Parts: sequence; C-alpha cells; structure tokens
Amino acid sequence: MAKLGRELAAKGVDVINLSFGEPDFHTPKHIKDAAKQAMDDNFTYYTPVAGYPELRKAIVNKLKTENGLDYDISEIVVSTGAKQAIANAVLCLVNPGDEVIIPTPYWVSYSEVVKLAEGTSVFINTTAEQNFKITAEQLEAAITPKSKLFMFSSPCNPTGSVYSKAELEALVKVFEKYPDLYILSDEIYEHINFVGGHESIAQFNSIKERVIVINGFSKSYAMTGWRIGYTASSKAIAAACDKIQGQVTSGTCSITQRAGVAAYEGGLESVHKMRDAFKKRRDIVYILLKDIEGIKVNLPEGAFYFFPDVTSFFGKSYNGTTINTSDELSIFILEEGHVSTVGGDSFGDKTCIRLSYAASEEKLIEAMSRIKAALAKLQ
Repeated sequence: MAKLGRELAAKGVDVINLSFGEPDFHTPKHIKDAAKQAMDDNFTYYTPVAGYPELRKAIVNKLKTENGLDYDISEIVVSTGAKQAIANAVLCLVNPGDEVIIPTPYWVSYSEVVKLAEGTSVFINTTAEQNFKITAEQLEAAITPKSKLFMFSSPCNPTGSVYSKAELEALVKVFEKYPDLYILSDEIYEHINFVGGHESIAQFNSIKERVIVINGFSKSYAMTGWRIGYTASSKAIAAACDKIQGQVTSGTCSITQRAGVAAYEGGLESVHKMRDAFKKRRDIVYILLKDIEGIKVNLPEGAFYFFPDVTSFFGKSYNGTTINTSDELSIFILEEGHVSTVGGDSFGDKTCIRLSYAASEEKLIEAMSRIKAALAKLQ
C-alpha cells in the first residue's frame, strides 16, 4: 500500500499516507546531539555483538526504574531494530515442526519469522467485542504438546489494545501449567499507552525465565530510521541470540547506540509530549470514524492505530469495481479517496483495515473526510 501510494504521489496526486507505523515527530534534539558527539568522539568502529556495555546498562536501568524488572547486562542483546530482536528470539527457540501461538490480529512479521524458523503458526482469533484480546480459556485451548512459543504485543499493532495486569495474570496462570512454553512479549509501544502505566508480562516471577521482552526506541523516541531494538531474557536465550546475530549482522551501528544511551538517560518529557499528542489525535479520529456509515470501530487504548471492521462494504460496487476483501477496500480508498491504509488480511484478520493516526491533526481530519466520501460511493 505504501508503494502504491508513492506511485500515485509521483503522478502528482495528493495522497495522505495512513499506512505507515511511523511517528511523524522528529527525533528529540538531545538524542541527535549525542549522535553528533559520538562521531566527533570517533565512535566509528565495530561494536560488540550484544551492544556497548554503556547502552546495555542504560537498558537495565530503564527496565528497573520504569518497569520494575531486574536484569543483568548479560541478559540484554541490542539489535538492528526490534524486528531483528524478534527474529533472533524466534530462530533460537523454534525448531521445524514446533508450534507458535499468535493471537490475531498480529503484526505482519510474526508469522513470517515463524516460517523462516520452519515452525507452524497457530492463530487465536479475537474480535472487537473483546477488544482484540484473548482469554485464558482461548490460550489453554490452543496449547498442544508441540507448542513452543507464544508471541504477542501490548500495546498491540494493529489494534491498539492494551492488556491490563489482571488480564496478563490470567494468562500467566495458564503458562504456569506448561513449563516448556516460552513467551515473547513485544512491548515496543509501551509508552504510547492511554490507560495508565505499562504492564509487562515479565513482572510475574513464576514465568520470567521463559519471557523474552522485545523493546526499542523507534516508536517512543521517534527513532524509526536509527534501527535499534533489544531483547531482555534469560542468560541462555540472550547467549543464543548473541550467537545468531554474530553470524548475521554483528553489532548494531555505533552512532545509533550512543544515541540510545542519550535517549534512556534523557528522561521521558519528550516521550510524554508525543504520547499526549497521539491521544488527542486518537480522540479526533475516533469521533470522525464513528460518523462514517458502515464503519464499526472500538476505542484503542494504545499505539497509534485504528482497526475498524469494514465488512458492511463487502459485496458493494462502484464504477464496475466490487469490493470483496479488506485489501480491495484499501485499494479502493487509495484510488478514490487518495488515502493510504492497509488491508486486514496482512494482520490475520480479513474483516478490518488498519489506519495509522501518526500524522498531523489537519491531515487526519482531511483523510477521514476523504474516506467518508469514497465509501459513500459504494452501493
């Protein structure tokens, strides 16, 4: 969808891009200044595979002070983005034939990384009525003797759903029954959370040794292009991730790592400003989406996405084009409304589309107007 949007824009069409999961804010100045200083100080050589000790210490301190989690720097592996951190963890845990349990909707790369590991994805379907969150009963029903890993995100991409401590605790009671099942917790959106403090499933000591926390800097600190993420896990898993990464990319960019230290040591003022701006945008888009006939939408609790149900438009037509899938509807919205979204098929849910509200308020208001006008053409 991003590619199609760029092609239209290259022809002179004014396209509003709501398909990217990328903050529209600039990286805070103190972080950029640290990167400039790193170059001046000649941090331009190969880095340790798992990351500079200074950065890993900053991550350990962040996990302790912000999340109440105790880790040693030997349990932290810094990677070239959270996506690589996820791939490292899956590749070191999942063998051919192993099952990986994934609630739907899910971030598009989860199932693809499982394929790379020659595992099998087992999906647990959720609905907007349950705020796209699984229950303990659903989890237990999905577990088999082949289950090796459970992977999820909170706050969630693409739904914006956030698991509460009580909801996580209910899942933990199930995990406690299955000591060979690992848990990958993608927490990259932790600070874009509109319902209170972030709750990590790693806080539960009974399963902590089996939890791999995924996090990074791209969303909270507007550092998408810097490519830096990390895992926090047991020493055994960290050592395995280190070994895999050492044969794939080795250490992450030296300049980026120094910027990461500045990000975690510079406080949360800029992070909270961005979060507050996202919340205001969410509220604006929610009101406008509810006003579009045929759209069914719930209120996301975090991240910066809406994932509305669009099935009421399936089977409808305009100018010889009939809409049968969410992907086709996204293309229709792009061609008729010049707004780029993403079909839900990519996220394991064919009933919805994903749109990002990581754009200016003015663009979001205009985009909702265009979407409403385009969908009104379908009869």
